[in-house]
Amino acid sequence: MDNVEDGSLHGRFRPMRYPTHLLPTTVVGSYPQPDWLVDHDALLSHGVPRAQAHDMWRVAPPLLEQAQNDATILAIHDMERAGIDILTDGEIRRESYSNHFALALEGVDSDTTGKLHTASGRVIRVPRVVGQIRHKVYVETHGAKFLQANTDRAVKVTLPGPFTLSRQVQDDFYKDEEALAMAYAAAVNCELRALKALGVDVVQLDEPWVRTAPDKAIRYGVKAINRALDGIDGPTIVHVCFGYAAVVAEKPSGYSFLGELGGTTARQISIEAAQPRLDLGVLRDLAGKTIMLGVLDLGDPAVETAETVAARIRAGLRFVAPERLVPAPDCGMKYLPRQTAFGKLKALADGAALVRRELAA
Repeated sequence: MDNVEDGSLHGRFRPMRYPTHLLPTTVVGSYPQPDWLVDHDALLSHGVPRAQAHDMWRVAPPLLEQAQNDATILAIHDMERAGIDILTDGEIRRESYSNHFALALEGVDSDTTGKLHTASGRVIRVPRVVGQIRHKVYVETHGAKFLQANTDRAVKVTLPGPFTLSRQVQDDFYKDEEALAMAYAAAVNCELRALKALGVDVVQLDEPWVRTAPDKAIRYGVKAINRALDGIDGPTIVHVCFGYAAVVAEKPSGYSFLGELGGTTARQISIEAAQPRLDLGVLRDLAGKTIMLGVLDLGDPAVETAETVAARIRAGLRFVAPERLVPAPDCGMKYLPRQTAFGKLKALADGAALVRRELAA
């Protein structure tokens, strides 16, 4: 594994640029990948890829990185034009939110895949754990540096959380679910430390799978998340959701594992709330945490008005102080048409500005 203090990272620290105004806006992580870069039919055929999905790329390998760079700049500029305060790189280089990092770890075999039976009865192709999980190469630092070089706004980088990583594989080595999750947590922590060494303003762990196995999440999920965040300063987020709207049509109206996240060391909890029409009273269980509140319904192809977004933000302010609320989409925007995603982000920024003016009046 590279050393965080070696020449590849040392000396490139970027001062924190986290917004100081109320209701700073952000994205959860992903933004639509252009049609000239990704075959979206091929992507959808994989659902949310756990193993490799190289067939989704339309650009040949010799030119793929250059194409991904160009598409990333488009994503960054869209977020800036929309008025978003805290940007990601749109996760343009990723086949899914998790496999880009997961398949780069030692101990993982993605060539001879295993099987995973989902709660809905589907069988999906997943990588196998065949040895000790170890961090061996920095996965997101290249993208983080590229993002920093192409915006002067605050930046965020997301990683799959350790509990979710442990639920997306066939374990042929540890035979112990907690041990597997803790091994993933150590690997995630290595990557997070490298990102913070670069001056990344915000880091986020995506943990959608805690709600699918709440009994196990209660037993060791919070412990694994806290191990992953050990020693990580600055704004840290845990994101939970019910899945991409394009993949999960019917969503529950409440979380089976949410209040327990108050026991994590994460400073912020990100929740999907708009599409499932979540009863925001549950936010009382997260007192003391900053809430990254989903106020864009990604299951609705219509672009929200600024007033619709503002109303959803005001609903959140009934339970969360304005200095502890960060408006955001429900989830990643990867599966949306780009024009729709841009329109929704513009409504997000404009809706937050409306409420910000009201608070200042």
